[in-house]
Amino acid sequence: MKSAEITALEDVLGHRFARPELLEQALTHSSQAREPEAAQAPARVSDNEQLEFLGDAVLGFVTTQELFHRFPHFREGELSKLRAHLVSEKHLILVAQALALGTYLRLGRGEEKSGGRSKTALLVDALEAVLAALYLDGGLETARPFVLAHIVAPELERIASNGSVLPVNDYKSALQEKLQATGRPQPKYVLVKERGPEHSKTFTVEARLQSPESKPEFVGRAEGSTKKNAEQDAARQVLEYLALHPMPANGEPRRARSRS
Repeated sequence: MKSAEITALEDVLGHRFARPELLEQALTHSSQAREPEAAQAPARVSDNEQLEFLGDAVLGFVTTQELFHRFPHFREGELSKLRAHLVSEKHLILVAQALALGTYLRLGRGEEKSGGRSKTALLVDALEAVLAALYLDGGLETARPFVLAHIVAPELERIASNGSVLPVNDYKSALQEKLQATGRPQPKYVLVKERGPEHSKTFTVEARLQSPESKPEFVGRAEGSTKKNAEQDAARQVLEYLALHPMPANGEPRRARSRS
């Protein structure tokens, strides 16, 4: 990686690396590290898989410690639910995108051609690996401020601004309960597309909301690295639609406005 790119990312991360090779490794996907020219290079850079493993542990510890001190009145189940949200793929991908990590990834030609710079799994793995690089280079006093500033604090503030403390993690269950309470049919989850190699697939799922007359009323459509993640995001879209289009008193669903 060019030194100018390293410097630019260091500015984003707020840390100057004493060992910039750690940051370079954190951004190196296995597809690039295993290409013939990379394997034959005299100073070959390893991929980020081991760093991802360490970064996941650091993220979990820092997040747990912060929640423990911030919410002393919470029960264990509440703390676990909040931590699960903060370290979830669907939250971390937003952080990785905000940091523009895809710009800095070192990918093999195949991953580059298949849109690897925007793949959720690759970006989240890279984020955790970068966190590990921060920890190895500067210790917990460097990793902790990064986690709090970019991953924990902004999301807690967003949740609080919506009048809640705990986020909804299981959108499918929340949607099921909401529809049951109003006597509406349950949505149909349909896998409409899957692409990518077996080890790194992307799934596209639709959550199709039916009116009481079994007519299509709204379709939530989402992508995810697993079918479960895609279904959850599609269900979230349906919940957001229902919040804007509540069931009228006569039991007939409001007609959805067409999206232009």
